[in-house]
Amino acid sequence: MFNEFKKFAMQGNVVDLAVGIVIGAAFGAIVNSVVQDVMMPIVGVVTGGLDFSQRFALLKDGIPPGPYASIAVAKAAGASTMNYGLFLNAVVNFLIVAIALFLVVKAMNTARLAKAEAPAPPAPPAPPTTEETLLTEIRDLLKSGARS
Repeated sequence: MFNEFKKFAMQGNVVDLAVGIVIGAAFGAIVNSVVQDVMMPIVGVVTGGLDFSQRFALLKDGIPPGPYASIAVAKAAGASTMNYGLFLNAVVNFLIVAIALFLVVKAMNTARLAKAEAPAPPAPPAPPTTEETLLTEIRDLLKSGARS
Protein backbone atom coordinates (compact mmCIF):
# COMPACT_ATOMS: atom_id res chain seq x y z
CA MET A 1 0.00 0.00 0.00
CA PHE A 2 2.87 2.37 0.78
CA ASN A 3 4.38 1.75 -2.66
CA GLU A 4 1.06 2.56 -4.33
CA PHE A 5 0.82 5.81 -2.38
CA LYS A 6 4.42 6.67 -3.21
CA LYS A 7 3.76 6.02 -6.90
CA PHE A 8 0.62 8.21 -6.79
CA ALA A 9 2.29 11.04 -4.87
CA MET A 10 5.29 11.17 -7.16
CA GLN A 11 3.31 11.36 -10.38
CA GLY A 12 3.95 14.53 -12.36
CA ASN A 13 0.39 15.81 -12.07
CA VAL A 14 0.35 15.69 -8.27
CA VAL A 15 3.68 17.48 -8.00
CA ASP A 16 2.56 20.08 -10.56
CA LEU A 17 -0.63 20.65 -8.57
CA ALA A 18 1.33 21.13 -5.35
CA VAL A 19 3.63 23.65 -7.02
CA GLY A 20 0.61 25.46 -8.45
CA ILE A 21 -1.03 25.72 -5.03
CA VAL A 22 2.11 27.13 -3.41
CA ILE A 23 2.62 29.66 -6.20
CA GLY A 24 -1.09 30.54 -6.07
CA ALA A 25 -0.87 31.28 -2.36
CA ALA A 26 2.14 33.53 -2.91
CA PHE A 27 0.38 35.20 -5.84
CA GLY A 28 -2.65 35.80 -3.61
CA ALA A 29 -0.49 37.72 -1.15
CA ILE A 30 0.86 39.87 -3.97
CA VAL A 31 -2.63 40.58 -5.27
CA ASN A 32 -3.86 41.52 -1.79
CA SER A 33 -0.98 43.96 -1.47
CA VAL A 34 -1.67 45.46 -4.90
CA VAL A 35 -5.33 45.94 -4.06
CA GLN A 36 -4.93 47.26 -0.52
CA ASP A 37 -1.71 49.23 -0.91
CA VAL A 38 -1.92 50.48 -4.50
CA MET A 39 -5.40 50.39 -6.00
CA MET A 40 -7.68 51.17 -3.06
CA PRO A 41 -5.77 54.33 -2.04
CA ILE A 42 -6.15 55.54 -5.65
CA VAL A 43 -9.87 54.75 -5.54
CA GLY A 44 -10.00 56.57 -2.20
CA VAL A 45 -8.39 59.68 -3.70
CA VAL A 46 -10.77 59.60 -6.66
CA THR A 47 -13.76 59.29 -4.32
CA GLY A 48 -12.60 62.08 -2.01
CA GLY A 49 -10.58 60.16 0.60
CA LEU A 50 -13.05 57.34 1.12
CA ASP A 51 -11.33 54.28 2.67
CA PHE A 52 -13.35 51.30 1.50
CA SER A 53 -11.74 48.87 3.92
CA GLN A 54 -13.39 50.71 6.84
CA ARG A 55 -16.83 51.12 5.29
CA PHE A 56 -19.55 49.27 7.15
CA ALA A 57 -23.22 49.43 7.99
CA LEU A 58 -24.20 49.15 11.64
CA LEU A 59 -26.86 46.47 12.09
CA LYS A 60 -27.03 46.41 15.90
CA ASP A 61 -25.39 48.64 18.50
CA GLY A 62 -23.02 47.22 21.04
CA ILE A 63 -22.06 48.49 24.47
CA PRO A 64 -21.37 51.43 24.41
CA PRO A 65 -23.72 52.38 21.57
CA GLY A 66 -22.32 53.86 18.30
CA PRO A 67 -21.30 55.68 16.23
CA TYR A 68 -18.07 53.73 15.82
CA ALA A 69 -14.94 55.06 14.13
CA SER A 70 -13.87 51.74 12.64
CA ILE A 71 -14.86 48.12 12.24
CA ALA A 72 -12.41 47.12 14.97
CA VAL A 73 -13.98 49.55 17.46
CA ALA A 74 -17.48 48.32 16.56
CA LYS A 75 -16.44 44.67 16.97
CA ALA A 76 -14.78 45.46 20.31
CA ALA A 77 -18.06 47.00 21.50
CA GLY A 78 -19.93 43.86 20.42
CA ALA A 79 -21.81 45.57 17.59
CA SER A 80 -23.07 43.71 14.54
CA THR A 81 -21.79 45.19 11.29
CA MET A 82 -22.12 44.51 7.59
CA ASN A 83 -18.63 45.15 6.20
CA TYR A 84 -19.38 46.06 2.59
CA GLY A 85 -16.01 47.81 2.19
CA LEU A 86 -14.16 44.56 2.85
CA PHE A 87 -16.48 42.83 0.38
CA LEU A 88 -15.61 45.47 -2.23
CA ASN A 89 -11.90 44.82 -1.60
CA ALA A 90 -12.50 41.08 -2.09
CA VAL A 91 -14.30 41.73 -5.39
CA VAL A 92 -11.41 43.90 -6.63
CA ASN A 93 -8.95 41.17 -5.54
CA PHE A 94 -10.94 38.61 -7.53
CA LEU A 95 -11.03 40.80 -10.62
CA ILE A 96 -7.28 41.38 -10.53
CA VAL A 97 -6.59 37.66 -10.11
CA ALA A 98 -9.01 36.81 -12.92
CA ILE A 99 -7.39 39.33 -15.28
CA ALA A 100 -3.88 38.15 -14.41
CA LEU A 101 -4.78 34.50 -14.94
CA PHE A 102 -6.50 35.35 -18.21
CA LEU A 103 -3.36 37.09 -19.45
CA VAL A 104 -1.14 34.18 -18.39
CA VAL A 105 -3.38 31.58 -20.05
CA LYS A 106 -3.69 33.73 -23.18
CA ALA A 107 0.11 34.07 -23.41
CA MET A 108 0.57 30.32 -22.95
CA ASN A 109 -2.05 29.53 -25.62
CA THR A 110 -0.47 32.02 -28.02
CA ALA A 111 2.97 30.48 -27.46
CA ARG A 112 1.55 26.97 -27.90
CA LEU A 113 -0.21 27.94 -31.15
CA ALA A 114 2.91 29.68 -32.49
CA LYS A 115 4.94 26.55 -31.79
CA ALA A 116 2.32 24.30 -33.41
CA GLU A 117 1.95 26.53 -36.48
CA ALA A 118 5.67 27.00 -37.09
CA PRO A 119 6.43 25.71 -40.58
CA ALA A 120 8.51 22.58 -40.71
CA PRO A 121 11.89 23.04 -42.35
CA PRO A 122 11.87 21.97 -45.99
CA ALA A 123 12.98 18.42 -46.63
CA PRO A 124 16.40 18.08 -48.23
CA PRO A 125 16.25 17.35 -51.95
CA ALA A 126 16.25 13.70 -52.89
CA PRO A 127 19.57 12.36 -54.18
CA PRO A 128 19.76 11.96 -57.95
CA THR A 129 18.70 8.64 -59.39
CA THR A 130 21.17 6.35 -61.13
CA GLU A 131 19.89 7.46 -64.52
CA GLU A 132 20.35 11.13 -63.67
CA THR A 133 23.88 10.48 -62.42
CA LEU A 134 24.79 8.64 -65.65
CA LEU A 135 23.24 11.38 -67.82
CA THR A 136 25.18 14.03 -65.88
CA GLU A 137 28.42 12.14 -66.45
CA ILE A 138 27.66 11.79 -70.19
CA ARG A 139 26.91 15.52 -70.44
CA ASP A 140 30.15 16.39 -68.67
CA LEU A 141 32.12 14.06 -70.96
CA LEU A 142 30.52 15.59 -74.05
CA LYS A 143 31.31 19.11 -72.83
CA SER A 144 34.92 18.26 -72.11
CA GLY A 145 35.27 16.38 -75.45
CA ALA A 146 33.78 19.29 -77.44
CA ARG A 147 36.40 21.67 -76.08
CA SER A 148 39.41 19.53 -76.94
